[in-house]
Amino acid sequence: MAIMQKKNPIGPKRRNENFSKNRVHTKPRRNFRKKRNKPQPLKIKPGADGRLKKVFASIGVPEKGTFTPDAFQLEAISAVRHSDCLVSAPTGSGKTWIAEQAIARVMEKGGNSWYASPLKALSNSKYAEFSEIFGSENVGILTGDRKENPDAPVIVGTTEILRNQLYDSMHQGQDLATDFVILDEAHFLGDEDRGVVWEEIMIYLPIRIPLLMLSATIGNSDQIAGWLSEIRSKECVVVEETKRSVPLFPLFFHPSGTLLPLLSQNGSGKKLYKKVSTYTNNKLSPGFEISRQLPPFGEILDVLKKYDLLPAIFFLKSRADCDNALGLCKNNFVDDPDRRTRLSQRIRELVGQSDHFAKHRQLRDLEHLAVGAHHSGQLPAWKLMLETLMTEGLLDAVFATSTVAAGVNFPARTIVFLNSDRFNGREFLPLSSTEFHQMTGRAGRRGMDNIGFAVAIPGKFMDIRLIANLVHSPSSYVLSQIKINFSMVLNLLLSHTPDQIEELLKKSFATYMILRGKKKRKAQRLIGNEHKYLWRDFLQHFNFLQETGYVMRDGQLTYDGVWASQLRVDQPLMIAEGFRLSLFPGSDPALLAAIITSFVSEQDTDDRIDKDLIPEKLMKAFVSVKAGLRPFAKHMLMRGFEPRPFFLRPAATIYAWASGQAWEDVLPFSEMAEGNLAMLILRTADNLRHIRGLYEVFPEAAETAGKAIELIMRDPVTGFYEA
Repeated sequence: MAIMQKKNPIGPKRRNENFSKNRVHTKPRRNFRKKRNKPQPLKIKPGADGRLKKVFASIGVPEKGTFTPDAFQLEAISAVRHSDCLVSAPTGSGKTWIAEQAIARVMEKGGNSWYASPLKALSNSKYAEFSEIFGSENVGILTGDRKENPDAPVIVGTTEILRNQLYDSMHQGQDLATDFVILDEAHFLGDEDRGVVWEEIMIYLPIRIPLLMLSATIGNSDQIAGWLSEIRSKECVVVEETKRSVPLFPLFFHPSGTLLPLLSQNGSGKKLYKKVSTYTNNKLSPGFEISRQLPPFGEILDVLKKYDLLPAIFFLKSRADCDNALGLCKNNFVDDPDRRTRLSQRIRELVGQSDHFAKHRQLRDLEHLAVGAHHSGQLPAWKLMLETLMTEGLLDAVFATSTVAAGVNFPARTIVFLNSDRFNGREFLPLSSTEFHQMTGRAGRRGMDNIGFAVAIPGKFMDIRLIANLVHSPSSYVLSQIKINFSMVLNLLLSHTPDQIEELLKKSFATYMILRGKKKRKAQRLIGNEHKYLWRDFLQHFNFLQETGYVMRDGQLTYDGVWASQLRVDQPLMIAEGFRLSLFPGSDPALLAAIITSFVSEQDTDDRIDKDLIPEKLMKAFVSVKAGLRPFAKHMLMRGFEPRPFFLRPAATIYAWASGQAWEDVLPFSEMAEGNLAMLILRTADNLRHIRGLYEVFPEAAETAGKAIELIMRDPVTGFYEA
């Protein structure tokens, strides 16, 4: 029986993603405004404080002229000729130009360069950009989804691919086939989930290869450089630029529609502007949070349009708010007929032959109102289209979650804050200075704006004083996020003895922070009291691998350990054990894709599902794999490792998609947002690619995995991605 031929009678709807309705907190969320009598909202009428007249007069486009590099850019180019270099500069200040010049110099000498970024979308963008600069024949891309021209002198890819190449070169006893490495968004070193990859690259990279790191401003760049200088036995020069290429002016949007300076002394001070302070201190000040509704975005856009503050990016707290905001902009018609024509033509070009995007529910808002919603619940290709339209100056506003601030070239004249906190996946926390500066880094387009603006709108979850303090606050410290996992242990044991691995772990940034860091006490509190903690964690993983037959007593990998090391995925041992026990379907691509999805899905799901909706062979395979791996999962749990639970609904969803069912049928069954389902498919494809790489050990499964990738990587998931 095919999936979804009848309505699921008992499967409840997925929890609403709108955090305003279903908030999950580990701590009570702070209400920044005291309770008060219910004031009536003011009628919005565009207005501006007299002190803004001079500021608004500076709005405009800079005169076209010969490009002159800034002093920090020239300093970085000079430094990277003889040393490693860490560039810490505001978002949008021109760090990519440094990379371009450095790559050109390496090419002139006949060398190769590797440009690593944290996001596939950013890698795709840089690939297109570098192809224009250096010629498409000289540029390749490696992201997992795409593999083009891999022997080109310039390679663009994700940090995970670069890390994996370092694993392979160490195993084969060969040097990495590049002469220069650029790590973009190097502040990701402090990312809780992915920072370990950046740290591994910095530790494993051969000393002969110069390293250029491009980062948003960070508070402890000298400390990071000191660590790198020590472990790489060569100088790491810090080049810091604190001045924005486009000046930023912070504004306050009074609910009456009047724009005020947020800070005293024409925006350069640290105290609130007197009128803003008066508003903030008055318990009865009118606000926008009447009945917990969204502010009247259409009227707010009218005010911003009157003072030439568009285009704008509005940062909202949830996906639902971003989508619902579009409905409040119904009167934001594009007045300029030329821009209206160019917008329609460009949308038709980007939508192309995709029937799905041609029917997208937000297409009319995009084309007729010049507004869009951008968040992780949307398909990658749709988000990329919005980014393209915004970059080309064809949209008035984009309503986005804060994730758009990190790593995407998505500029505007104005950014608008409605909340002073951010949901990190577990709880709401106040914005950090780094997060704030990343967001405000999108305000003011270099070469397109003389000045950028950050507008704070008062509301229930807005701490105006916090925003004011963040304007001139120093950037946050980056802390080590290194952690041991089974994939790391297996891959290091390919080329190192346990004693050598202990020496590698002593090179970690975490160890350096604890022993020599300026924030030693903070590091000890967050990481541990002594540098041996990583080694103890390694031994715990090492001992388990010995118990389960992946590692021998002398530390060498067994036959199973060698091929399992190639599974550079989140759950390598569970998948490896599935192969050792012959639990996986060997010749059915759709079935293999479905089962592998069970190892990919991270989010909790309500797995109550009508079993009549599940094809018999899928149910049989799922139950067999789950039962077969239960003893191994219990063994992991006994040794202190927590395996993830298996969920049937994601497996059934991918089975339906791989079996050729339409997106419009699969999506409601999945009980996911479009973007979440697309990400599940993309991550499943990543896992299948690693299985495809085991062709010498499991030829049938490898061939089946390749066919499974072809089945699931299709429109509308692929868009600008390729399998």
